[in-house]
Amino acid sequence: MSQSEHEQHQREDLLKEHPWGDTGQIVLGILFLVVWIGDSFILHLTTSINTQVPLGVRAAISLVNILAAIYLAVASHRTMLGDVRDEPQVVRTGVYGIVRHPMYLSVILLSLGLLLFSLSLAAAGVWILLIGFMHIIARYEERELVAYFGEDYRNYQEEVKMWLPTVSGRLLDNG
Repeated sequence: MSQSEHEQHQREDLLKEHPWGDTGQIVLGILFLVVWIGDSFILHLTTSINTQVPLGVRAAISLVNILAAIYLAVASHRTMLGDVRDEPQVVRTGVYGIVRHPMYLSVILLSLGLLLFSLSLAAAGVWILLIGFMHIIARYEERELVAYFGEDYRNYQEEVKMWLPTVSGRLLDNG
């Protein structure tokens, strides 16, 4: 466990994540990379659609997804791990004002960016599994957050979408 992970587990203002969350993300991430690399650059079993979409188009769309993923990952870690709160609270600032699970969404967008570069149908299958897993752990964590924060978290769920970014005047007010 890295120093940052150790500090995160010691902080009382951060609530627990799904017990299989980290392990599942690592396993599915490695599986996705193995399938994506294997199919996209070695076997070419399910990448025939690449001939229909020019490389420049695929690269541009992939880059946008990867940059969005990096932004979400950095911004969500900075918001969540950068500020120590006296008491646990529902975080509504920064990227948490536009989407409830920006860390998980960053993983989904990063893998989507890679997937769109090579259009591997085999990797798309693993990507769908990854999305399903992320949804399951996010739902688990939301049940925990509702149990802990009650109506405050339910209000947050109504204000901010789970996966698709919300843009509102409130976002502009909170920065």
